[in-house]
Amino acid sequence: MRIVQPLSHSACRVLVGEDQAVLAREAAERLVVAAQQAMTRVGRFTIALAGGSTPKPLYALLTTEPYRTRVPWPQTHVFWGDERTVPPDHTDSNFAMAMATLLGHVPIPPEQIYRMPAERADLDAAACEYEAEIARRFAVQPTGKPPAFDLILLGLGTDGHTASLFPHSQALRETRRWVVANAVPQWATVRLTLTAPILNRGAMILFLVAGADKAPVLREVLEGPADPERLPAQLIRPREGHLLWLVDRAAAGQLSKTP
Repeated sequence: MRIVQPLSHSACRVLVGEDQAVLAREAAERLVVAAQQAMTRVGRFTIALAGGSTPKPLYALLTTEPYRTRVPWPQTHVFWGDERTVPPDHTDSNFAMAMATLLGHVPIPPEQIYRMPAERADLDAAACEYEAEIARRFAVQPTGKPPAFDLILLGLGTDGHTASLFPHSQALRETRRWVVANAVPQWATVRLTLTAPILNRGAMILFLVAGADKAPVLREVLEGPADPERLPAQLIRPREGHLLWLVDRAAAGQLSKTP
């Protein structure tokens, strides 16, 4: 994979692969390393999954050998970065997608899969409930410092959003809550999402970006001036963890900062 220079306004690495298959293999290897390090450190592995279409090749790959054996599934605890306000069996559900492509095919205990209850009528209460669930599983106080996921998978929308942190939305200004119900007027909906405070605590944050339609916004996010209100993905700047962008050649087509 080709390495692109770190950004001027953020400490990260960008790796460019030929296609989505290459991205999936690279991401799978990074996931295995993160899982093994977590097992050595604390005896379990925590991950926050991304929705959308880009991570599907990765999820499918993880169900095959050698990854099905190399990942400690019985000790893995799965969360989500965001969820649409649909039932868990809906075709638009991030949970349903992950179950169909990954979680339904690996030996992970069902009680270690923590979905966002985004079908609830009271989404603010649902956000608080998920926040409390995270706190319980990490054995921390929900009013304290956010816990650190071992690995967080994120994507990038053509409008610069990541998770369900959309341009100019209220969640971008959240400094204390870990999970919120975020109104998205441009989509006439509300979504549950993790916020920047907890996302930036991740030990490893891995962006997966593919497709020529992402090239303009990827260039803006990585090489343009800092403007997270318009480009929410720029909010992801971990202070202690590692930030890695895995992008395919099509998405990297407009990047200029190469070695």
